[in-house]
Amino acid sequence: MKLFKEILPYICVILFVILLRTFIITPVQVVGTSMVPNLKNGELMILNKITYKFNDIKRFDIVVVDYPKEPLIKRVIGLPGEKVEYKDNKLYINGKYVEENFSKNGKTLDYKISESGYKIIPKDMYFVVGDNRINSADSRSIGLIPKDQIMGKANFVLFPFDKFGFIK
Repeated sequence: MKLFKEILPYICVILFVILLRTFIITPVQVVGTSMVPNLKNGELMILNKITYKFNDIKRFDIVVVDYPKEPLIKRVIGLPGEKVEYKDNKLYINGKYVEENFSKNGKTLDYKISESGYKIIPKDMYFVVGDNRINSADSRSIGLIPKDQIMGKANFVLFPFDKFGFIK
């Protein structure tokens, strides 16, 4: 009984960490260059798994997508019910210009949501792109992303330490 009382706090801590990592937050590593200049290969981020249980996915959120080869980190551009178009390197949502207030690499080539086979983004689907518009496997090539494939929001960098904190 004495031994059990001594190890009980350690068991509680281990269970807490397992539950925290399984259901609330977990580390995720940036793989590749699709989010340059804002995120670079090898950076370590926190994936918030719970935020979208209570909040809607918003335009320009950085999300982690459950993709067959490996999780993808992308930026949400188009929401359900919207018509997305890039023309002359500018984003148009439902025909209205929307400023992208974050850094991007390269010019975004002209694109219309109809190239994905839709007039508008269907319910529970999202249009996501990488910030490195020249080199990104995203909705322009892999199609729209279902909500149930979005693992959560990733907007906090843990490492490298000079970038520690929230990102835009």
